[in-house]
Amino acid sequence: MFSKVLVANRGEIAIRVFRALRELGIQSVAVYSEADADAPFVKYADEAYSLGDGPASETYLVVDKIIDVAKRSGAEAIHPGYGFLAENSAFAQTCQDEALVFIGPPPSAIDAMGSKTNSRELMKAAGVPIVPGTTEPVETVEDAKKIIDDEIGYPIAVKAAGGGGGKGFRVALTEDELADAFEGAAREGEKFFGDPTVYLERYLPNPRHVEVQIIADNEGNIVHLGERDCSVQRRHQKLIEEAPAPAVDEALRERMGIIGIEAARAVGYRSAGTIEGLLQDGEYYFLEMNTRVQVEHCVTEEVTGIDIVKEQILIAGGEPLSFTQADVELRGHSIECRINFEDAAKNFAPAPGKIGVYHEPSGPGVRVDSGVVAGSEISPLYDPMAAKLIVWDKDRESATKRMIRALNEFEIDAKTLIPFHIGLLSSEQWANGETCKDLTEDKDWLKQFAFEKAAQPAADEEEAEKVTKNYLVEVSGKRYDVKVVGEANGFAGGGAAPVAKKAKRGDRAGGSGGADSEALVSPLQGTVLKVSVEAGAEVSEGDVIFIIEAMKMENEITAHRSGKVEELGTAEGASVSAGDTLAIIK
Repeated sequence: MFSKVLVANRGEIAIRVFRALRELGIQSVAVYSEADADAPFVKYADEAYSLGDGPASETYLVVDKIIDVAKRSGAEAIHPGYGFLAENSAFAQTCQDEALVFIGPPPSAIDAMGSKTNSRELMKAAGVPIVPGTTEPVETVEDAKKIIDDEIGYPIAVKAAGGGGGKGFRVALTEDELADAFEGAAREGEKFFGDPTVYLERYLPNPRHVEVQIIADNEGNIVHLGERDCSVQRRHQKLIEEAPAPAVDEALRERMGIIGIEAARAVGYRSAGTIEGLLQDGEYYFLEMNTRVQVEHCVTEEVTGIDIVKEQILIAGGEPLSFTQADVELRGHSIECRINFEDAAKNFAPAPGKIGVYHEPSGPGVRVDSGVVAGSEISPLYDPMAAKLIVWDKDRESATKRMIRALNEFEIDAKTLIPFHIGLLSSEQWANGETCKDLTEDKDWLKQFAFEKAAQPAADEEEAEKVTKNYLVEVSGKRYDVKVVGEANGFAGGGAAPVAKKAKRGDRAGGSGGADSEALVSPLQGTVLKVSVEAGAEVSEGDVIFIIEAMKMENEITAHRSGKVEELGTAEGASVSAGDTLAIIK
């Protein structure tokens, strides 16, 4: 078994893997960008090394930097977590070439399932049912129009071939929407996966999103751990997950499990993986395979009692599976809520910023996987999910009540989806086991979850910082804990720390301004990807005017009123802050 493992990720998933390593008696190595220098995951690891400053493309995604740290630290293996390099076959191959164990599937399996068009063709050949659509890339909008008219019909989903996690997924309900959907899916595919190739699938308007967890070892043993339901989504990205799925009986569970096992066997899979599918009218269709551990693996762990991350590590170390299919038994019900730093009232706009008060819930059946503490900074550079709240109880109704209790106990002085989660879990739709799509897309219903800013201290209220004698020192990229005995002259300026005024948190600007205001203002900080109109254009309320990327998501900024665009305050490629005027509409 390994003596030291590097985790090439950040936040809550890094801590999740570090915990598994610690329980296995394995030393852990963290890597971090300067934006994450003070993050909890950096402090939790046994060793931590800087990857330098800059966004993920200059830090967490730079293979040479990761490999260099692994060698300098003496790590024998690398766990990629999810996101970043987790499904990058070239990275997995580089690990092998550098005599490092990649804790995940072989590069060939990642390649086979990494391209959605290839995986669909492979599954079709293996007899696994797939959603009707193309198994070859579609080059142009005109090609797409012909294929849709001749073979598939509307509504259509345009999807990035290298996509996943809701990225590169656009829907065209009619031909008029096809060009925008095609362009958007290709743009996100290029940005997030380095591949603008897209393909087409029949869009199922309101299916259940059900996935099967599989684990395979090096000896050909493959088991499934039942299914999870991930139907509650916004922009095709998951918000709430549960296991087992409310619409799946034992017969369907067995059939889906066989599909998952056969799909894994078809590509010589090893490690943990997930077969994602769509369930509609009793028919289950293969959608894609995620060749990594999933964000929502926790609910499966809760109902099976199997530590999926530990199994990954043990399998990578050459151990066989520690259980058989006959040992897998689903017990009770588990629900997970993603604690995203987003504003549901503003169409789930990202809400980066600094966390004030932070108290996690506890009690029977409550688990929190978190990457933040009080004082943590939620950076616009990364995904807005900073924590996950997971509960278990004897059945779905009891688990729902426990989750609502835990959500009400969760104190975070920042904009998060907690109020939204409470509202949705209290709804009749959730109780009935529906997909709740009508709620996540109902902007009027979502407005009730506007963030209410906590009372602020008086402007002249002051709070003195305490002088500490413990410091983190970075030497040649590696962090060390240093305890200074006596006066910390080099760090504290030769005496007591200066008195600092407590920062005041201002209100963020509204998503589009009031209807009586001419200014269309940005509700978030990000980069302008697209300007959809020109100065002088006539627009109607609700028309898309800008697309702004923030925290790995594309956000449509719509006109807050009908009128004429008198002035554009920004351009494609520009950076904007929350509250900036984007346009004047008279």
